[in-house]
Amino acid sequence: MADELLDVVNDEDMVIAQAMRSVVHEQGLQHRGVHVFLFNEEGEILIQKRNADRVHSPSLLDCSVSEHVRAGESYLEAAMRGLKEELSVRGIEVKPLGKIQMEYGPNDNEISLVYAGKVDPQQVQFDPEEISEIKFMSLDEIRVGIVHEKGIYCGWFVELMNWYFGQATRLKVL
Repeated sequence: MADELLDVVNDEDMVIAQAMRSVVHEQGLQHRGVHVFLFNEEGEILIQKRNADRVHSPSLLDCSVSEHVRAGESYLEAAMRGLKEELSVRGIEVKPLGKIQMEYGPNDNEISLVYAGKVDPQQVQFDPEEISEIKFMSLDEIRVGIVHEKGIYCGWFVELMNWYFGQATRLKVL
């Protein structure tokens, strides 16, 4: 994965510095991210399986899109870029669901905005360098899965879905 310049932010989500992604993760600096939940007409959510060669959470199930926000980029711009880069999806409307703060893993501290939108499955062509497969799952399947098959999901995805379902979570809502 290519290194990229990220904004470093404080707990109020104000930019206080900039650093390369590698440095941000080495030093545990708080930065910005986005997640997008894409739903089909039946209300199922598009889930991606991360490639086995990904540094973080390889081969685990994740949100439709999870993306870092680059330096100077808005949350919405990052979401649109992620939709285009990861799923080849363009021109759909997404709406913010909320802003959260969470430790995603060792030295991975983010403030993230979560978006939701609708997608026609025929529009989706995933990037095989980042994603090994995609599927649509019902919210009930996910709810049961994160209880009984927790090990197949990214840790942050479990926390995000618990928040979405109104259940206990380690993330902080901002």
